[in-house]
Amino acid sequence: MKKIEAIIRPEKFQALRKALSAAGIGGLTVTEAAGTGKQKGQKGIFRGTTFQLQLLPKIKVETIVEEQRLDEILDIIIKNCSTGNIGDGKIFVSPIEETIRIRTGERGKEAVL
Repeated sequence: MKKIEAIIRPEKFQALRKALSAAGIGGLTVTEAAGTGKQKGQKGIFRGTTFQLQLLPKIKVETIVEEQRLDEILDIIIKNCSTGNIGDGKIFVSPIEETIRIRTGERGKEAVL
């Protein structure tokens, strides 16, 4: 099992959610996040004063997938979240040693599905 964490643009989330659902991925954890990378934030103007926003809004989407589906799911994320511009985000993949459904005590793949 692998954990995928994708940090994406907020406006790309609905398209990603629909594509993942169509691929049979229903279990997602979604968190509002803020961050900065090469974009270095944005400039804003308030009552004639210019200021720098250091952190930009992002969405963090997490899911657990079987290892044989990893490349397929990564391709879906890239296809649905890429604009080709700085600030599209990052994807992190981590191994998962164990998964346990608290309610039933199920372990492994059965706990995720």
